[in-house]
Amino acid sequence: MSHPQKLTMKKVIVIGCPGSGKSTFSRELQKRTQLPLHYLDMMYWNSDKTMVPKEVFRNRLQEVMQQSSWILDGNYGSTLEMRLSACDTVFFLDYPSEVCLDGIYARKGKSRPDMPWIEEDGEDNEEFLTFISNYRAESRPKVLELLEKHPEKNVIIFHERQEAEAFLNAWA
Repeated sequence: MSHPQKLTMKKVIVIGCPGSGKSTFSRELQKRTQLPLHYLDMMYWNSDKTMVPKEVFRNRLQEVMQQSSWILDGNYGSTLEMRLSACDTVFFLDYPSEVCLDGIYARKGKSRPDMPWIEEDGEDNEEFLTFISNYRAESRPKVLELLEKHPEKNVIIFHERQEAEAFLNAWA
């Protein structure tokens, strides 16, 4: 695992299955690096749980990506290649599905800076839960394939929460 001080980061993406803790990791990374943090969910969703038009989302994202430094938190496969091309560092939270599902349930009813609404208990979206359950088999291979196309990037993959915590705790 790379030591934090040996990484030069200006443009960072944090990706992983929903519920993996991308936003929590991103906030902790932001505290240590002082890089501006942007949540893709906040660019994509309205507070009434409707999506902004695709052009609006892409324009918001491109506006951020034109800045000299940033952390972009979120997946959104349709823009992953674009973000990978622009970033210098990738953090991939590659955790088991059970860990991610636990993360989803743990955040219910909590206000979060990365989402424009609060997920309530009893609001289980079966399609979303199925996506998480199938992430390792369906989405993960595509992510790994894209990462392989960018050997010039700093790619840090964590397989368990303790690895991510140890990385952040190693920061002087």
